[in-house]
Amino acid sequence: MKVLVTVKEVAEPDDDFAIEGTDIAEADLEYDLNEWDDYAVEAAVQLAEAGIADEVVAVTIGPERAEETIRMALAKGADRAVRVWDDAFEEGFSDVAAKVTTFEAVVEAEEPDLVLGGVQAADTGFGATGVALAERIGFEHAAVVNDLEVDADAGVARVHRELEGGVEELTDVDLPAVLTVQTGLNEPRYASLRGIRQAQRKEIDAKDLADLGLSAADVESALAITSMYEPESESDAEIIEGDAGEAAGRLAEVLREKGVSA
Repeated sequence: MKVLVTVKEVAEPDDDFAIEGTDIAEADLEYDLNEWDDYAVEAAVQLAEAGIADEVVAVTIGPERAEETIRMALAKGADRAVRVWDDAFEEGFSDVAAKVTTFEAVVEAEEPDLVLGGVQAADTGFGATGVALAERIGFEHAAVVNDLEVDADAGVARVHRELEGGVEELTDVDLPAVLTVQTGLNEPRYASLRGIRQAQRKEIDAKDLADLGLSAADVESALAITSMYEPESESDAEIIEGDAGEAAGRLAEVLREKGVSA
């Protein structure tokens, strides 16, 4: 049984950041593995440790910089990785459809029995890539999975899903399937020193669109970022300073002004 894990490098801005054009200044960004994908990696590695999965393959769409992030998945137990990047991705914002088209080609090449990914990304928060991929490739799917048991012999994934209103659902999903997982599914491990060293020797297969039989037109985004700005905040809040007596006096004055106190 082969498990394919989709992972994403996400950017987190500093508290103080500058906007350059339609993006945050590169110098003000720090990159890391998407939190939700970390749980997906852990789930896949646990399946391998239990003897259920024979191979765990991590795949990401990202520039060479993203290799540091995908090596985190390798250090935590993934067997190998695929990194897809092309000049076409540099030209603008990649929407869900563009990513799904790319992952579809990877799935066709890898032929996994199970695809795992985080339910959403910390940067865009669309929460649509996993379910859209399942629709495109014709796999069964379940989203917001917070408990997972796989019976490879029966070809079934037994999943526990947390729905709106506190409703919990238990369901069987036939394999092959795409599952997007929620935080709390497991306890993601820290990469050990040994794992980090081993990750340096594991394969990261760098591919461009041509390697996947795709062209720039196939990943052209229907969405475009037209502007980015930090919204102005308006507040009537007043910070009352001084000792207790002064603060109490000012507070009473404000309450009288607002008609709260006689």
